[in-house]
Amino acid sequence: MIKVDTVTKAFHSGRRRITALDDVSLSIEAGRFTAVTGKSGSGKSTLLNCIGGLEPPDKGSINCFGTTIYSLSAGELSRFQRQEVGFVFQQGNLLSYLTVADNIGFPLALNGVNRRLRSKRVITLLHRIGLPSAANALPKELSSGEAQRVALARAIAHRPRILLADEPTANLDSATGQQAVQLMRELGRDHQCSIIMATHDNDITAIADSVICLKDGRINEEQP
Repeated sequence: MIKVDTVTKAFHSGRRRITALDDVSLSIEAGRFTAVTGKSGSGKSTLLNCIGGLEPPDKGSINCFGTTIYSLSAGELSRFQRQEVGFVFQQGNLLSYLTVADNIGFPLALNGVNRRLRSKRVITLLHRIGLPSAANALPKELSSGEAQRVALARAIAHRPRILLADEPTANLDSATGQQAVQLMRELGRDHQCSIIMATHDNDITAIADSVICLKDGRINEEQP
């Protein structure tokens, strides 16, 4: 269970104070696919960043599977992120100087997984994402859809309990985006991973287990 309790987060832009999240509380069950919707600037990305340990809230707390993450030391929080969280960004953010296989294996290396087990896991994921022959390719040789599939494989490689996806289909055509989301659901279901996705895509919200709508940093609507 992921619990966000009365979280407020504000930023300063010049002399202005912008409240990205305003007293937000919600709960997300393990293994669920949750879509977070709302207009640009509604707080979607900030919510994901707070849950993933990237943005400490100004007020409130976040508890992920029994761990109150912002009560952890810097080292403990870093370990929580390496072991429990996977990120998929709008641009994919693959490391341009690493091959596809090395990109996917990167979080495994960070977690100290030995080379043999890393290689086995990478090969399995390459087959799962439909790119078994792309192990030695560089990111620049991939289409945008292929790159996003590799980014997804990298995010799930270490079997995290939380997968955070920030507009992962924004740069993909509809068919490719739907394939990526379906793959994400399948991989998440395999590992009982809680998927939280910020999106504007109504096709994605239609297949989510739950939908959270943000407006001006507050929950506007929550529906099953």
